[in-house]
Amino acid sequence: MKILVTGGLGFIGSHTVVELQNEGFEVVIIDNLSNSSIDVLDGIEAITGKRPIFEEFDLRDKSKVQNFFKKHNDVAGVIHFAASKAVGESVENPLLYYENNLGVLVYILQELKQKEGASFIFSSSCTVYGQADEMPITEDAPVKPAESPYGNTKQIGEEIIRDTCKVTPDLKAIALRYFNPIGAHPSAHIGELPLGVPQNLVPYITQTGVGLREQLSVFGDDYPTPDGTCIRDYIHVVDLAKAHVKALQRLLNDKNEDNYEVFNLGTGTGSSVLEVIHSFESVSGKKLNYRIVDRRAGDIIQAYADTTKANEVLGWKAESTLDDAMKSAWEWERKVRS
Repeated sequence: MKILVTGGLGFIGSHTVVELQNEGFEVVIIDNLSNSSIDVLDGIEAITGKRPIFEEFDLRDKSKVQNFFKKHNDVAGVIHFAASKAVGESVENPLLYYENNLGVLVYILQELKQKEGASFIFSSSCTVYGQADEMPITEDAPVKPAESPYGNTKQIGEEIIRDTCKVTPDLKAIALRYFNPIGAHPSAHIGELPLGVPQNLVPYITQTGVGLREQLSVFGDDYPTPDGTCIRDYIHVVDLAKAHVKALQRLLNDKNEDNYEVFNLGTGTGSSVLEVIHSFESVSGKKLNYRIVDRRAGDIIQAYADTTKANEVLGWKAESTLDDAMKSAWEWERKVRS
């Protein structure tokens, strides 16, 4: 069975391709390599023994999207990762984010509407909740006004899919709201490799640990949390990838009661910035050079998931610990820089 993975050479996408191939799916990837590397194909092949089909083009080109689905008319499902994802950049260039994250989504759904019984999985985010009123966050928590154009594209993206499913009973879709994916494949053949200065905590930690960055800044230690630093739900990327396979199997097997569903994906446990740093120091044996600086605008205090729905409905549960994830991220970083 053929599955399209857009953005399949990116961080989460590549790990999901590995898990799909491990489960026997035939995978075709579309990626424009704007935030990824062709070398990731070698890593996927090294892990699975199979090289996925790869097509390089920009999904913003509607005619190329149409031609792709004509050529691959046997695609049974789509897992859609391809999107711009830097919060700061989205504030500076909102139209780029609305074009790339929403226009592309519309083009793909237009093609899937014409297929019989298509399955669609959307890469969403816990940013839709903002600073939630209660912890842990359930799927029933209110979706709050977005803090950035990036966050807004996830909210609007979910609305587009839901509205499309309402009038297309044959289309089945799931939106997966990720918390904070970290780590790398235990083989160290693929992992997170941000271009330029990392926007996320863990790659900045590992790059500081390996000497690529001089110092890590911790934004604030006066939050109302046990150690004063912000709390997030950090999930190992391999656990996250496996959840996509579970969600896809649910759609393909017609087990979903509604043709549009939403699931949180996290560990169900919050970890503070300092706890993540201490985990890195523990698994690496290195003392990290960091300093406390002023709070960063837009940071919420804490966010961690209630994963009951995913546990019970998808039959999925995060299995890796924070130390597991930090160890894999460190091994990947050292391999990349060696």
